[in-house]
Amino acid sequence: MGSVRATPLTRANPLALLAGGAVVAVCLLLTVDVVSAGVALLLELPLLPLAGLGARALVVRLLPVLVAAVPAGLVTTVIGRDAGEVLLGGGPLTVTEGSLELGVATLLRVLAVGVPGVLLLVAADPTDLGDALAQRLRLPSRFVLGGLAGLRLAGLLVVEWRTLTLARRARGLGDARGPLAGARVAGGQAFALLVLALRRATRLATAMEARGFGVPGAPRTWARRSTFAARDAGVVLGCVLLAAAATGAAVWAGTWSPVVG
Repeated sequence: MGSVRATPLTRANPLALLAGGAVVAVCLLLTVDVVSAGVALLLELPLLPLAGLGARALVVRLLPVLVAAVPAGLVTTVIGRDAGEVLLGGGPLTVTEGSLELGVATLLRVLAVGVPGVLLLVAADPTDLGDALAQRLRLPSRFVLGGLAGLRLAGLLVVEWRTLTLARRARGLGDARGPLAGARVAGGQAFALLVLALRRATRLATAMEARGFGVPGAPRTWARRSTFAARDAGVVLGCVLLAAAATGAAVWAGTWSPVVG
């Protein structure tokens, strides 16, 4: 787990985390309203310390969710369905009471769905997740082991990106002035990273085949057994209660708005 501290959430079976996150996500995807998303987010925030990370590392993990939520909320506010009094603008791009409420609901909804995803990625150990998928869900071991190997190597992409950046600067290719030049440099570096990733993936696939990981139908044993405990049931039950509280609050407030039907 690296620098992740041991907490009841990090010790839970990854399938329990997946099931709980799916329950919350489905609940929030069924409706677009401020109350359900807001209540879910308020109940999720106290759970962030259970991810086992420090405040700074947790903020870094949550930053992509925030970056995705803010533009989604702004775009929905500007081009969303107009209703009520016009608050800002004119013509085709206006901000009304209805579009503002829809934009805030969209922002909160993305955050409320994204936070459990971040908790899952941080708390679930990739090896434990692979064991659970193969032993409990009976997924093909070839698929599980390949995905596990790729997930383990994903962190190397960050290291290789930094190495490429330093190498280009040493050759005088990293200094870009202006947005167009910066985009051109980033594009060339991204292509080089793609080539390195493909070469590494080819070598890894060959090594795994040589060790018998790709033999179809061959019986496979596992070093660790994937088991369920009482804390796993507690994780799922807690997520169900969270989803029920968010939905119940929206129904009680009269804001629950199903996306279908």
